Amino acid sequence: MTGDDWYTERLHADARQQLRIANRLYRGRTAYQDVEIFENPTHGRVLCLDGVVQTTEADEAHYHEMLVHPAMFAHRGAERVLVIGGADGGALRQVLRHPVKRAVLVDIDAELIELCRAHLPSISAGAFDDARAHSMPGDGAAFVAATDERFDVVIVDSTDPFGPGAVLFQEPFFRNCRRVLGDGGIVISQNGVPFYQASELSVVHAERKRVFARAGYYVAPVPLYAGGHMAFGWGSDDLDPALVPTDALSRRIAAVDGGFRVYGAACHAAVFALPRWIEDLAAAGGAARA
Repeated sequence: MTGDDWYTERLHADARQQLRIANRLYRGRTAYQDVEIFENPTHGRVLCLDGVVQTTEADEAHYHEMLVHPAMFAHRGAERVLVIGGADGGALRQVLRHPVKRAVLVDIDAELIELCRAHLPSISAGAFDDARAHSMPGDGAAFVAATDERFDVVIVDSTDPFGPGAVLFQEPFFRNCRRVLGDGGIVISQNGVPFYQASELSVVHAERKRVFARAGYYVAPVPLYAGGHMAFGWGSDDLDPALVPTDALSRRIAAVDGGFRVYGAACHAAVFALPRWIEDLAAAGGAARA
């Protein structure tokens, strides 16, 4: 290994991203995907799947806090939470900071969960050992189609919409998420980088709107996701996370042990103030689908 070893991400057709590999920890293939884990001087340990950077120690809070907490605080009393995907355990860890009674994680790749626990332990930070956490390796889409369990919040921490993660962006999956939600429930999912993945936002927003009485999205910056904004989409028949009162939210945030690196009451409100071009993308959902 030399200082000239680089990892090149080729997710987007007209742009590439490179990270220096200071120390390669793992490179191999599970039953479902290629996996590479290495150390970078700026970003710490880095997880890549099928040639795409997924998360890093340095910026995982930018993603996981903004994926999890807007929905959790919008619900105001979630006791049972389902995480689909999220093998690195970062979303599960954030969920368990709330007074939930049961948190179920379903990821299709059991081997990846163990690789992340071994090589990226700071991201899950013991979440898989919490008595409230239940890891169930398996197909998340099949799980929501068949389970008799009901959840207050469903968090979809998936890869991009290709390969095993493709079904997690489609109307049948959202209908099954709605089926497993209790009264006042909400589903949240990552929705790509609109600057480079415009159709991902517009098409999936249209899919979600066909299922839920209320549906929307918000954006937040995640340093390693090139393009400026990361989009998160939500759906609910009862809640609108953009309407959570700031004063009440501040009091509830203050009660969470350990504080936050990124999320806060002002941040919660700000992520729903959308650039006009992103609003236009979502409005173009029908056209983008064609």
